[in-house]
Amino acid sequence: MVGVTKVEIKESVQQLHELLVKQKTASSRERVQALYLLKMGQVRTVQDAAFVVGRERVTVQRWLKTYTESGINGLLSTKKSPGRPPIIDGSTKEQLLKELEQPFGFKSYEEIRTWLKAVQGVRASYKVVHDTVRYRMKAKLKVPRAVGIKHNEEAELEFKKNCHNT
Repeated sequence: MVGVTKVEIKESVQQLHELLVKQKTASSRERVQALYLLKMGQVRTVQDAAFVVGRERVTVQRWLKTYTESGINGLLSTKKSPGRPPIIDGSTKEQLLKELEQPFGFKSYEEIRTWLKAVQGVRASYKVVHDTVRYRMKAKLKVPRAVGIKHNEEAELEFKKNCHNT
């Protein structure tokens, strides 16, 4: 009969049902469901399986080809793209962290940008520098608090000595 699949599904109906229940992603669930329906005999053709699962016939055929070539693990494996490499790489982060640990440190993120460009040759935006330093490296800039013009250290020490914390 034309369209009847000739794929031999090795797993039992019970194993496929348990696997179907365990799936966390919708794409994995659809793939196992297609195998489950074919194994149970509820559908006979790839076209019927595709209709029930809600995918195109070619997609289900591609799933079955993957299943025959690499088994159930190959069918359920999902590839994660690596994404764009970070502008500030690991060695640069280590050097930046050493610079941030120095007692004088940096006064601003703009100063860090200038240092990155001059020393490392890295051109990074303010946002990238701020995000990397503040949130990824969990570092803070060494900026002293502002002190008033009339600030008197002796008066401050005298106040602390005589102040009774209750």
